[in-house]
Amino acid sequence: MFGSAVLYSGLIVAVIGLVLTLKSMTRLRVPTRRRALRVVAVGTLLSAGALSAPAFDSHVATASTRLDEFAPAWQFHEVHTLRVNAPPARVFDAIKRVRADEILLFRTLTWIRRGGRPVPASIVNPGSQEPIITVATKGGFVILAEDAPRELVLGAIVAAPSGPRARLTAAAFREPFPPGYALATMNFLVTPDGTGASTVSTETRVFANSPEVRKRFAAYWRSIYPGSALIRRMWLRAIDKRATSS
Repeated sequence: MFGSAVLYSGLIVAVIGLVLTLKSMTRLRVPTRRRALRVVAVGTLLSAGALSAPAFDSHVATASTRLDEFAPAWQFHEVHTLRVNAPPARVFDAIKRVRADEILLFRTLTWIRRGGRPVPASIVNPGSQEPIITVATKGGFVILAEDAPRELVLGAIVAAPSGPRARLTAAAFREPFPPGYALATMNFLVTPDGTGASTVSTETRVFANSPEVRKRFAAYWRSIYPGSALIRRMWLRAIDKRATSS
């Protein structure tokens, strides 16, 4: 994601500038502390600009998946794909059964995301006994569609105004929410790919339905995107391993 790349590039530039305030390098054309502070300022401005840059709406042109049905519009999204040497039914079963401890770095990255705070069992604090999909549905996610062996779609409220909220259901997900909400929708899509093989993809879309929540979520999304992308790649690899070893 471009915004995340700019954010972390700016942070790297700022850190390099800070280092150069302690030890200048003529080779890098930063011979003085004043010039090093300019490097810090450039990096800081890049990062601040990335955090505050606007997020724009995207829309699906023609619905072809259940994800399109539940999330036809979004401002934030990511998609990852992997070919698995197993038939769709086995891959879909692996999606439903894979656990957090099978996903490399999952617990480490979610521990970082929650700041090390102890929280109830959820997608950011899963155990090692239950499949991660089961944990997710106990911790705020709802299954929006399950069309085995093709597609599984989950949804969750990821930002909301303070106060009580109604229980989230697939039917409620189709209806407009009051301003101040951000809804995340995630799918796993399995398609046949040659004799006995499959392609599995996972896509996440987030729709923020007011300018204020969109601005707040943009800064959050751009900050966590690298870790989020890594988790999803490792998640697909765990699905691959389970599907091809069973």
